[in-house]
Amino acid sequence: MKHAQTNGRPRQSRGRGRIGVVVPVTNTNLEPDMMMLAPEGVSLHFSRSGGYDVDAIPDEKQMRQYSDQHSPEVVDNLRLCRSDVILYGCTSATLAQGPAYDRQFRQEIEAQTGIPAITAASALVEAISDVGDKGSKAFALSSPYVARLNDLAISFIEAFGHRCVGRADAEKPLGNDDVAALSPDDVMALAERANNKEAQVIVLSCTDMRAAEAVPEIERRLSKPVVTSNQALMAWAIRRLGLPFEGTVLANHRLVADR
Repeated sequence: MKHAQTNGRPRQSRGRGRIGVVVPVTNTNLEPDMMMLAPEGVSLHFSRSGGYDVDAIPDEKQMRQYSDQHSPEVVDNLRLCRSDVILYGCTSATLAQGPAYDRQFRQEIEAQTGIPAITAASALVEAISDVGDKGSKAFALSSPYVARLNDLAISFIEAFGHRCVGRADAEKPLGNDDVAALSPDDVMALAERANNKEAQVIVLSCTDMRAAEAVPEIERRLSKPVVTSNQALMAWAIRRLGLPFEGTVLANHRLVADR
């Protein structure tokens, strides 16, 4: 059996922290991204969550249903495996509900488990605020979802003082499997369509989109930082665990390199 290597030795998979992650049942990209982005010595523990129509086109109704029907057992599984932090891995589920709902949702997870937690929506906003010079940003947003969900995402982010100056919606409605099947090249195309000269940061919203793999090339081509849902979640977890970014994939990108 082959093991991941770090400087000629097997990569250490545990001992520095435990990250618990809530994953939507149809999501197939969040787990690989978390494993790619995690620092050495940090273990990942996943709990899958349903409550939405897996065959329907994801829209605001489906996203709201998903968060409203959230099962306490899903996050309790992460408490029982002694996670140090909990990441709620669906951006649009609380983006579609607004900042007040998102804040209460996060607080309820923390109250139930006694563990620091963050939603993908909150992590995304925090990363936008922190990248480069801290403060308000002009951003360009894209996601693989229908225009109405992007409207809600933009309103959510703008509630924290940022300003949307560009966007790219999916060219046609995509089901859950279609979203997951988008390639990094597809994500690159979305980012390029969203970008304009006013944008200070490119925001790619969706935990089931292969955005993290596309980040280096997007940043190279567009010469500006990119914030993805999954990067933002992992960046928050690393900071909360008090670990350095050195030696992680994130350390090579503008999301944390400009800090």
